[in-house]
Amino acid sequence: MSLLAAYMVPHPPMIIPDVGKGSEKQVQLTIQSYERVADELAGLSPETIIISSPHSIMYSDYFHISPGSKATGSFKDFNVPGVSFIEEYDTELVDEICRIADASDFPAGTLGEKNKALDHGTMVPLFFIRQKLPDCKIIRLGLSGLPLTDHYKMGLIIQKAIDKIGRKVIYIASGDLSHKLKPYGPYGFSPEGPEYDARIMDVCKRAAFEELFDFEESFLNKAAECGHRSFVIMAGALDGLSVKATEYSHEDVTGVGYGICSFIPKDRDDTRHFLDRYLDTLNKTLNEKRSASDEYVKLARTTIEAYIKDRKILKIPDDIPDNLKNRRAGTFVSIHKHGYLRGCIGTIAPTKDSIAEEIIGNAISAATTDPRFDPITVDELPWLDINVDILGEPEDIDSPDQLDVKKYGVIVSCGYKRGLLLPDLDGVDTVDQQISIARQKGGIGEHEPYTLQRFEVVRHV
Repeated sequence: MSLLAAYMVPHPPMIIPDVGKGSEKQVQLTIQSYERVADELAGLSPETIIISSPHSIMYSDYFHISPGSKATGSFKDFNVPGVSFIEEYDTELVDEICRIADASDFPAGTLGEKNKALDHGTMVPLFFIRQKLPDCKIIRLGLSGLPLTDHYKMGLIIQKAIDKIGRKVIYIASGDLSHKLKPYGPYGFSPEGPEYDARIMDVCKRAAFEELFDFEESFLNKAAECGHRSFVIMAGALDGLSVKATEYSHEDVTGVGYGICSFIPKDRDDTRHFLDRYLDTLNKTLNEKRSASDEYVKLARTTIEAYIKDRKILKIPDDIPDNLKNRRAGTFVSIHKHGYLRGCIGTIAPTKDSIAEEIIGNAISAATTDPRFDPITVDELPWLDINVDILGEPEDIDSPDQLDVKKYGVIVSCGYKRGLLLPDLDGVDTVDQQISIARQKGGIGEHEPYTLQRFEVVRHV
């Protein structure tokens, strides 16, 4: 077994004594746990350490692996340039990871490096490791904006690569927990902060990696965590293995969560293919939802499938209800995949002769021309979750007090510029948020005057 161990560790620069200048003493338990990790890691004599860091180069749709033969870095951004690193990369293992990713048409590789310098999410673990193990090579891996399932797949590719070339590897999942644990913390307090820390530490001390998929994106954002995707990649690298998990420490005294756990793989265990299990459950859920969906959603889905598979624009079916054929209204078609938005396009007011035609046009646009995403592909079709919103007539309002984020959507206008946001969206909890997002979507500057309209929707799921 080539993967010797994996560790979940935080990366606060303050725990480096020259950076903390005494303040590190308030998280002494974290420092002691880090030293324990370094001792154990050195005792395993790895040839390579893979570090996934939230502060490495990150793309929305691509996993960046640092290229080249070596890299340097220091804590100069924290006024301590004397604490520095010269690290050699394991180019053979990087090449194998990239080869497997390319063969799988998976978005990972060494393209697009913006900054060669090591980031602090990589250097903080190395500070402790290099005191005990000065010579092994490393690989530095960034996270992405892709779903958690793709982060797990990245871990699976890493596992295949290290097994293929027989490298003895330690995996370091670098990541702080919530940044919203205390009112005096750097980002203030949110109730999701302590909840995230409690949940993630419970999951990790049990090595219950399937539960990592249960953390919704909106919840993660509210908790302001930075390590969850790093932990999911690590879980993928441990796929199919029984694991001895040990919790070393958890501290929250700075308002940011610092958790340290170890994961020592044992034997093969076919019950721990967690991505397969998750996708099986999700597939059953989506099939049940598809069977229960109404004619609005079925029309959108049929439209998308016909266009993606055969590039055919669906004709209005003869057997759809009269209100789809005889009414006109603005519509929005929203597409999600694995809990993440995959496309959303709509019309504020009717542009076609019927709601059915409006849905057909917007469904194709949402699937293929949303500028935020690549067009949907055939292999994605089984995993799509589709909603259709039918918009009511916009109503002029005089004040944000007349809005309700759960009941009303908002249209913000400034001259010819206009931004719209639907109601009852995950992560949009206040009217100020709703207006701000709609204003940004419309390209309306922070200090530009604007007018408000509200509208109600009927959401079909």
